[in-house]
Amino acid sequence: MFLSLFLELRAAKVPVTLNEYLMLLEAMEANVAAYSVEDFYHLSRAALVKDERNLDRFDRVFGQVFKGLEPTESAKDGGVAPVDIPEDWLRKLAEKTLSEEDKKQIESLGGWDKLMETLRKRLEEQKGRHQGGNKWIGTAGTSPFGAFGFNPEGVRIGQHQSRHRRAVKVWDKRDFKDLDGDVEIGTRTIKVALRRLRRFARAGAETELDLDGTIRSTAHQGGLLDLKMRPERHNAVKVLMFLDIGGSMDDHVRICEELFSAARTEFKHLEFHYFHNCVYESVWKDNRRRHAERIDTLDLIHTYPRDYKLVFVGDASMSPYEIATPGGSVEHYNPEPGQQWLARMLEAWPSAVWLNPVEKGHWDYTHSIGMIREIMGDRMFPLTLKGLDAAMGELTR
Repeated sequence: MFLSLFLELRAAKVPVTLNEYLMLLEAMEANVAAYSVEDFYHLSRAALVKDERNLDRFDRVFGQVFKGLEPTESAKDGGVAPVDIPEDWLRKLAEKTLSEEDKKQIESLGGWDKLMETLRKRLEEQKGRHQGGNKWIGTAGTSPFGAFGFNPEGVRIGQHQSRHRRAVKVWDKRDFKDLDGDVEIGTRTIKVALRRLRRFARAGAETELDLDGTIRSTAHQGGLLDLKMRPERHNAVKVLMFLDIGGSMDDHVRICEELFSAARTEFKHLEFHYFHNCVYESVWKDNRRRHAERIDTLDLIHTYPRDYKLVFVGDASMSPYEIATPGGSVEHYNPEPGQQWLARMLEAWPSAVWLNPVEKGHWDYTHSIGMIREIMGDRMFPLTLKGLDAAMGELTR
C-alpha cells in the first residue's frame, strides 16, 4: 500500500524520490505514525512533499489511495469493536427538507440593513441552542440565521459548506485551495485561443544564437567564426489576472485550472491574485495564507502600469449586496462596495474582460451577473473556446 502511494504520487508528477520514500518506511518502522491514518497522513506529507505547491496534488492522491478511511480499533477480549458515528451523520439527521411550495412561503427579512439589525438582536437575546424554528440562531429550520435549514436570504453559521447558496454572509472561517498551475491540458485549443493575445519582442539576456548575425559577422572577419547571441523572443503582452475561488466556483475548478495552466505557459508577464465573489480592498496570492497575508488592492493599482491587460475569472454569482452595499461581503466587513473597487480597477487598466464559466444561457437568471456585466461595459465572455477567442479579440483592440 505504501508503494502504491509512492507510485501514484510519481504518476501525478509530484517529485518524490526513492530516498524520501525509504525515509518514510524507516519512520513507519519506528512507529512514528502510531497506527493512525491521520498521523500517517501528516508523516507522509512531511516526508514526501518538499514544495507547498504540490500539497493539493498530494491530498488528492492520498485520498484516492487510502479512500479517506480510519480503521476502528479491535475490541478488547474478543468483543465487538466500538463504532463512533461521525458527527456529520448525526447533523444530517437534523436537516429539514422543504418542498418548493414551502420555500416560496418563506419570506426574507427585507434587505441587508434589516438582516444585520435582526442578527444583532438575536445575539443579544438568545441564551441557548435552538433547532427547527423560524426565529432564533439554530439548525434545521427556516430562520435566516444558522445551519442546515433553508431561508432565501440569511447568514450561515456553523455549516461546513453551502447547500442552497442563499447566504449573504458566512460566519465561519473557510479554507480555499490554490489552482494547480501544472494541470495537463486535455487539448491545445485553450492555448491556441490565448495566442490571439500576442505581441512578440526580444528582451532580456542574450541566450539565443543569432544565426544570421553570426554568418554576417563571420564573413566580415574573413571566415573567422564570430558567434552572435540575442535575447529570446517572447510574448511581450502583460496580463493581470484575478481569479474567483471557493464557494460556487468549486463547480468550475477543472476548467479554471486548465485556463490558469495555459495562461502561465503563454504569457511570460503574468501576475495573478485570488478573490472571493467580488474584489474588495484586498486580495491574496496563497489561499492557505489568505487570512494572514493580504495584498492591498490599492497597492496593486499603483504598482502595475496602464498597459497591463486585466482579466477577471469568476461566475459573478453572489448576493447583490456584495456588489452594491458597504459591509455586503459574505466573509468580512468591506467599508466600500465591490462595484467601487471594480470601477477603480477598470480605470487603472481599461483593457479588461471578465471570463465566466457559467453557461451564457443561464446568465439572465442571476441578478448579480447582470450587475457585473453592466460594470464591465458588457465585456463579459463565457469560459468556452468561442468565448475565449472573443475575449482575446477584445483585449487586442
